[in-house]
Amino acid sequence: MDTVGAIVGAMGLAWVISGAVSRGIAGFAPFVLLAGGLIRALAQSQAHHTGIAAAIRAQTRWQAALLPALLPTRLMRDRLVGEDMHLAIEAPAATRGYVARYLPLRIASGVSPLLVMLAAWSASHVAATIMLATLAPFILGMVLAGSAAARRAQVQHQALERLSGLFIDRLRALPTILAFGAEERVSRHLGASARDAAKRTLSVLAIAFASGAILEFFAALCVALVAVYCGFSLLGLLPFPAPETLDLRRAFFVLALAPEFYLGLRRLASAYHEKQSGEAALSAMDEAMDALPAPVPVTAPPRRWTGQGVILTHREGAQIGPLNWDWHGPGLHAMTGPTGSGKSSLLLALIGQVPVGEGRITADGTDFLPGSANPCIGWAGQSVALLPGTLRDNLSMGMADDGAMLAVLERMGLGEMMVARGGLGMVIDHRASGLSGGERRRIGLARAILSRRPILLLDEPTADLDAATAATIRILLIEVAHTQMVITATHDADLIAQAATQCSIDPEIEQ
Repeated sequence: MDTVGAIVGAMGLAWVISGAVSRGIAGFAPFVLLAGGLIRALAQSQAHHTGIAAAIRAQTRWQAALLPALLPTRLMRDRLVGEDMHLAIEAPAATRGYVARYLPLRIASGVSPLLVMLAAWSASHVAATIMLATLAPFILGMVLAGSAAARRAQVQHQALERLSGLFIDRLRALPTILAFGAEERVSRHLGASARDAAKRTLSVLAIAFASGAILEFFAALCVALVAVYCGFSLLGLLPFPAPETLDLRRAFFVLALAPEFYLGLRRLASAYHEKQSGEAALSAMDEAMDALPAPVPVTAPPRRWTGQGVILTHREGAQIGPLNWDWHGPGLHAMTGPTGSGKSSLLLALIGQVPVGEGRITADGTDFLPGSANPCIGWAGQSVALLPGTLRDNLSMGMADDGAMLAVLERMGLGEMMVARGGLGMVIDHRASGLSGGERRRIGLARAILSRRPILLLDEPTADLDAATAATIRILLIEVAHTQMVITATHDADLIAQAATQCSIDPEIEQ
């Protein structure tokens, strides 16, 4: 519709100008010119709003698909948090310009020159032929530039993804970096990655500028040739016999259309960098989705969980095992062993976060696929993830009511803390500021217990606690174990003594 408006406007403008010269302006000519302008304005406004709406829908779909798929599988894919966050948040956002501008303009740029050339053909066959002649070499140049740009955009996206992953990972480890005085080394590493990303970005921009220069050259050539031909034809100065007879109205009409012939392509070129970024982001997201582990079918919670000769294989090559255990539910079961022996790794392996290289895991006598019982498992790890919001928001993920939450928190010795900080309405930020390590651990443990899931996997539930608080936690876990299978990785000798079974993990770690 934008091109139709341009043609109508050019027609009205030609009538106005030719009429002014001959002092006989048609009464409807100004209205034709005005109609052309209105059509263009409405078409451009509608295209803008439609493109933005489509881009937002596409971005939302990608984020809804990526976030729940990437976060639970990060360890299995050996990815940094920052890399996955860049892929799940920045990559979908990078497609907005591609969907909102480039895709609609790509369709328009294919139709617009054809319509303009057909309209020009009705007034001047030679002018239309000139337009077509300048288009062919332009297309060849853009194809060559586009293939080079696609490769460089893909490399640039990977560099930005690595830089984002490194930055967020180092930011999370900032206290450790400061403690060991490693600021200079980390700064050099981040600086090298930033320079590499900047270099690759400039490489992409160089291709974009080159393609823009090619477009501007042929657009200017087209307008200049049409203008020279029309001018010389009207003045009778053509160096060859005139192939057609042009009057002022038809000459001005094709001259007004000449800039419109390349307008759609010029708009497309202005969105070409967004095309490169969008296609690179789409390719990265497709590759990430293709590399995801196959979905694990959900099974019923096991009543008896056993492992025989299980060896855990980390992606970097380290192996832990062989491990053996036999857990019956309900009951309290403890995994013991020195730090680094693989207790936490085994818990992660059961929920499908660490690969099982060898051995057999069974549930109620049948082979168990790690991760298949996750909907039945309540988790409390050493690193507790608390979401921005209130304490109630973080605990009600298990659908517990306020009374149950208050009772469990009181049993864990958090009653005074809640009274001082606003109870269940206490605000928790993204860093859980103001909470000690022991308080965070107890909130995570409370969340697992309040989930009322039949299996609880707990990593060091009594660590970072004073003796009195640890004793109350042990009593609570023993009570919970009457109705649920509670599996703990712990160094707590008193908790180990209360366990129904003990699994001693002290394997050799092979590289």
